[in-house]
Amino acid sequence: MAIFKPFKAYRPSIKNQSLIPALPYDVMSSEEARRMVKGNALSFLHVDKAEIDLPIDVDPYSEQVYQKARENLLALEQNGDLIQDKTPCLYIYRQKMNGRIQTGIVGCASIDDYMNNVIKKHEHTLAKKEQDRINHVNTLDANTGPIFLTYRKNNAVDMQVNKWISEHEPVYNFDYDGVGQTVWVIDDVAVSNKIQYEFSRVESLYIADGHHRCASAVRVGNMRRQENPNYTGEEEFNFFLAVAFPDCDLEIMDYNRVVKDLNGYTFDEFLKEVEKCFYVEQLDGRHRPIKKHTFSMYYDGGWYSLKAKKDSFDENDPVARLDVSILQNNLLAPILNINDPKNDERIDFIGGIRGLEELERRASSDMKIAFSMFPTTVDDLMSIADAGKIMPPKSTWFEPKLLSGIFIHHLS
Repeated sequence: MAIFKPFKAYRPSIKNQSLIPALPYDVMSSEEARRMVKGNALSFLHVDKAEIDLPIDVDPYSEQVYQKARENLLALEQNGDLIQDKTPCLYIYRQKMNGRIQTGIVGCASIDDYMNNVIKKHEHTLAKKEQDRINHVNTLDANTGPIFLTYRKNNAVDMQVNKWISEHEPVYNFDYDGVGQTVWVIDDVAVSNKIQYEFSRVESLYIADGHHRCASAVRVGNMRRQENPNYTGEEEFNFFLAVAFPDCDLEIMDYNRVVKDLNGYTFDEFLKEVEKCFYVEQLDGRHRPIKKHTFSMYYDGGWYSLKAKKDSFDENDPVARLDVSILQNNLLAPILNINDPKNDERIDFIGGIRGLEELERRASSDMKIAFSMFPTTVDDLMSIADAGKIMPPKSTWFEPKLLSGIFIHHLS
């Protein structure tokens, strides 16, 4: 059912394997990116955040920035810093972080599969963010950052991947900020065909991360179809760059909340309101929640356990039973008056990789109260996507991040 095909990637020359790759464009500010590239003219941030090579007051969404990105990408290719494979290949991309390994297949997914819901979504996209990546992809004529897909474990795909790894040396093997990055090139047509066949039997692919980049790639593909009414469907613009990981390899981290005030309540008054929907217990120290429907709350130097009461949510609704929904619907909205968490400036979101110490720091500085969440699961994500529903904002935090600049897919 799913199309996942090989392509002729542009990728770093061996000597540049650790110099070019960079974190995705949307996990740092322009100011942070400027600091990160100091001393490294080859960093892919010069392509994905090209405003760093222009005056500091430049509009990051201006045509000037997209043209600079194109100029920088072409320079990497023309100077031989990026090289292109002679024949279409699939690639194996393995990341190792804190002892945990995730191993994915890099290839091109179909814009038709996205439009026909073979590739399933769980987030809405914002028009401004989508337009930014449309401009970037269209100007560069390339997908520069892979879409993070997942699928239900497939033993036949695993067998082909593990066999290739056992019989071949990787082309890249380097460390990026403590995360191991290893890549193999599958340049055997017979093996590639077997993997493509197994993906054709996969009922659904799921976007784990990268909804805006994916929607933008599809929009650009459709724009190219309108410009080329006699298209065959085999042109590269009909496909977009992706990495597909089996669900069992992935781990979603907690995505925690901090709030600026108690909405006019004293803490005792606030606790009385919370106890209407949660069992509250004071803890003897810093604790993460260890199971679903429980939360840890930090206020004024103390930690508290919150356990949702059964009548506070619908266990049969895949969205309502999410812990992020339970907290939002029973505490953040009705008590703290956070009704639009995506846009309300009184709330902020902290990735679990920052630790509970960061929650304490924020609640003791610019914020007032913090909530530590039990992580959403990959099964939760798939259940919601299968039901055609949308996750609440800031439900998932994936680590490690997929690097950009290891694989580039040109549209023509």
